[in-house]
Amino acid sequence: SVRYFFFFFCKLAGINQKVTPHTLRHCYATHMLENGVDLRYIQELLGHAKPETTMVYTHVAKKDIMQIPNPLDVAIKGYMESDKSNKKVLLSGK
Repeated sequence: SVRYFFFFFCKLAGINQKVTPHTLRHCYATHMLENGVDLRYIQELLGHAKPETTMVYTHVAKKDIMQIPNPLDVAIKGYMESDKSNKKVLLSGK
């Protein structure tokens, strides 16, 4: 069966984590998302009726999350650059 050959070759490759042929669907969807493919196209390729189902298959990479700018950091940086004479940052607005 496909499952037997999959497990056999995983063992041969030294992969000791729990993986199944279904894991390949998750990897496929995640890599497509990381490469910029729209979620709706991935949904269609996987044959899902609802986008919520596809979202279960797409795992967000931590490296991508780390690249999202923090809005507070952006605001403070903009403030600091616009007001070179006064370096004090008041978060309370007073």
